[in-house]
Amino acid sequence: MPVEATTPSHGRAVRAAVLAGAAIRIGYLLTKWNQPLRLNDSYYYSGQAYQLAHGRLFRELFVDQPGAEHGPLTSLLMAPFSWGDDFVRWQRMVTVACGITLVWLLGRLGTRLGGRRVGVAAAAIAAVAPTLWMNDGLVMSESVSMLLVACVLWFALDTVERDDRRSQVALGVALGLGALARSELVLLIPLVLLWLVIARRRRGDARVRSVLPVAMVAAAVLLPWVAFNLARFEKPVLLTTNDGTTWLGANCADSYHGATMGGWTVLCVVADPDYSPDEEPSVRSARQRSLAVHYVRDHLSDVPGVVLARVGRTLDLYGLRDLVHQDVGEERPRWAAWAGVVSFWLLAAAAVLGARLVRRRDRWLLLLPVLLVLCTTVLFYGGHRIRSSAEPTVVLLAAVAVAAGRGARGYRDQP
Repeated sequence: MPVEATTPSHGRAVRAAVLAGAAIRIGYLLTKWNQPLRLNDSYYYSGQAYQLAHGRLFRELFVDQPGAEHGPLTSLLMAPFSWGDDFVRWQRMVTVACGITLVWLLGRLGTRLGGRRVGVAAAAIAAVAPTLWMNDGLVMSESVSMLLVACVLWFALDTVERDDRRSQVALGVALGLGALARSELVLLIPLVLLWLVIARRRRGDARVRSVLPVAMVAAAVLLPWVAFNLARFEKPVLLTTNDGTTWLGANCADSYHGATMGGWTVLCVVADPDYSPDEEPSVRSARQRSLAVHYVRDHLSDVPGVVLARVGRTLDLYGLRDLVHQDVGEERPRWAAWAGVVSFWLLAAAAVLGARLVRRRDRWLLLLPVLLVLCTTVLFYGGHRIRSSAEPTVVLLAAVAVAAGRGARGYRDQP
C-alpha cells in the first residue's frame, strides 16, 4: 500500500495537534512538578533508575536482593536523567516526551492507514484523549509501552509492504523492547509473526522463513535480560518476578467478591501469612503463584463471573468507582480519571465503526493489541493500565470513523 502524499495543510494540521498535545502534557506535568512519588509502582521505577545511574544494577530497593519486579526498559530510559536532587522531575519528563512522540506517530499511522483526514483525526484525538495523556508525567511504564505498540504497528506494515531486512530488524527490535517495557507485550511477538505469515500468504508469498529474522531479532533483544535473570535468581525468572504478586492479588476473596471483583488488590498480597522481606524474590513469586493457583482451584465455580467482571472493568463497564479510586492512588486526578472513562466509551464506540472501514489486513493488525489485552485481562485482572496497550488501536480506529463521518470517500482520501 503506498503511503499517500501529504500536503502543506495536512502537515500543519498534524503539527498543530502535536503542539496541542505537548501543551496539554506539559501543563499536566507542571501540576505534578513538586509532587512526591507515592509508594506504588512509580516508586520502584524511579528507584531502579536512580540505582542504575549510580552503578547499582537491578537490585531491590529496600533489601539486598536481585530485583526484577518490573521490566527494565522504563528505568533504563530514565537512568541518564536520575541525578541531582530533582531527578524525579526529569524522570517525569521522559514519559512526557514519550507521550508527545506517540501523538506524532499516531498521526503518521493514521495517514498511512486511511489518508490525510484520518491522520489529522488520529493526531487530534491522541492529543486530547485523557486515556493517553493521564499516563504522561507519571513515573510508570504505560507511556513507554504505548509508544512501542505504535512502533510495532508501523514496522509491521513496513515489513509486509517493503519486505526488506531493515524493516524486519526494526520490527524485531520494537517487539523485544515492548516486552522489556511491559512483560505481557511478549505475547505480541507470536501474534505479529502469525499476522505476518498470513499477510504474506495472501500476497502469494508462502515463505514462512521470511519472518524468521523478526523472531530472531526480538529474541536477541530479550536475551541479555533473560540470561541476566536466569543467572541471578534461585528459581527461573524470564522477564519479571511480579507474576506471583499479580496472580495473588487477582485471585483471592477480595478480588472474587465485592467492589474489587475482577480487579487486583494489594490487601491480598500484604495478607500473605508467609511473607518475609528477606525472602528471595523468585522464591516468593513462585510461592505466591502457587497460593493463587490453589485459590482458583478451590473456587472454580466463581471463575466465570470473575472473568466477566475482569472484562467489564477493562471496558469501563463494571467497577468504575474502584477503577477511578485506583487511578487516583496512582497520581491521576479524579476528574481526569472520570473524563477518561467517558472518552473511552465514545472512542470505543467509534472504533467499532472504524474497524468496519479498514481493509482486512490492517484491521487484523490493529486488533492484535486488543486481543493481547483481552488475554491479559482474562488471565490476570481488568483495569486501565492493563488496557493501555490497546489505546493506540482505539485512537486509530476511532479516527477512521471520524474521518468517514466528515465525508471522506470510503475511509481513504485521494491525493
